[in-house]
Amino acid sequence: MANPLDRVVLIGVAGDSGCGKSTFLRRLADLFGEEFMTVICLDDYHSLDRKQRKAAGVTALNPKANNFDLMYEQIKTLKSGQPIDKPIYNHETGEIDPPERIEPNRIVVVEGLHPMYDERMRELLDFSVYLDIDDDVKIAWKIQRDMAERGHTYEDVLASINARRPDFEAYIDVQKQYADVVIQILPTQLIPDDKDHKILRVRLVQKEGIEDFAPVYLFDEGSTINWVPCGRKLTCSYPGIRMYYGPDSYFGNEVSVLEIDGEFDRLEEVIYVESHLSNTSTKYYGEMTELLLKHREYPGSNNGSGLFQVLVGLKMRSTYERLTIAAGQAMAKANA
Repeated sequence: MANPLDRVVLIGVAGDSGCGKSTFLRRLADLFGEEFMTVICLDDYHSLDRKQRKAAGVTALNPKANNFDLMYEQIKTLKSGQPIDKPIYNHETGEIDPPERIEPNRIVVVEGLHPMYDERMRELLDFSVYLDIDDDVKIAWKIQRDMAERGHTYEDVLASINARRPDFEAYIDVQKQYADVVIQILPTQLIPDDKDHKILRVRLVQKEGIEDFAPVYLFDEGSTINWVPCGRKLTCSYPGIRMYYGPDSYFGNEVSVLEIDGEFDRLEEVIYVESHLSNTSTKYYGEMTELLLKHREYPGSNNGSGLFQVLVGLKMRSTYERLTIAAGQAMAKANA
C-alpha cells in the first residue's frame, strides 16, 4: 500500500443547498475515518462577500461571485500532496476571513455548488456524485424547515426558491451531466397525487464505461427488472416498496439505473434487498446493511437515499483502494 500522500484521492460532491450533502459526507466519514478525510467547502472560494454580491446583483450561485482560478490551483496543489492556504467564507458574517493552512490527506472531498462547473476541476476529480432533488420535494423540504425552524412564511420560502431558480438551472443543475453517479430524489409513484412528499422515489443513475467502476445491478446485469420485495422477507406497510433496475440514456451517456420507491419498515431487513444486489463493492456479506444501521437516525436511512448514499460511498472506497494500490506499485517499480 502506498504512503497515504503518494496518492491523494479527490472526490467531488455537488448539489444545491439543502439537498443532503452533509448527511452524505457523514456517511463517507464512517467509511474512510474522519482522520483520513478532509472536506473542503467550495463556498470558501467566493470572490465576492455578501454585501458585494448584493451590490453587484448576483447570487452565490453565479460564477462571477466565485474564484475558479484559485479553486483549481489550490485543489490541484492539494492533490499533488502539497499544503495550501485556503480562504474562509464566514457564513455568519457573510465576509471572507483570513486563510487557513490545509494539509493534504488520503481523501480530499470538495463539496458545494460548483465542484464540476469548471472543466479543469472536473479533470482533477477521481470520483464525482451529484445530489439531484426534484423541485416539488425541494420546496416541500424547504417549507418544512424554514417555516418550522426559522419562522418564514410560505410566500417567503417560495419567493426565495424562485429567485435562485434561474442561476440554479444555469450554473448548478448543468453539472449533473458530468457526474459519475447521480442520486435523484423524486416524488413517489406509489401514492396518486401525493402532496406530502414524505414517501420518496430515489434513483441511482450510474454512468457506464468508467474505468474500474462497475455499476450496481439487481438480479441480472443489463436486464430490465421491476420487483416488489414486500412479503415474508421484507415487511412493508402502506404504500409498500417497489424497486426497478434497467439500462437508460442520460445526457447522451449510457447509464444503469437502480430505483427504490417507498420506505423500509425494518432496516435490519434491508439485508434481504442487499442479497439480491451485485457489484456493491462490499467487503463482506451484510456490510451495506450494517453501514445503514450504524446511523439509522440520519435523514433518509429508511428509504433509497440512505441506501444509495452508502452504495456510492462503497464505490468511492473501491476507487480509493484501487488508486492508492496503483500508486504504491508504481513507486515500488520506480525504486526497484
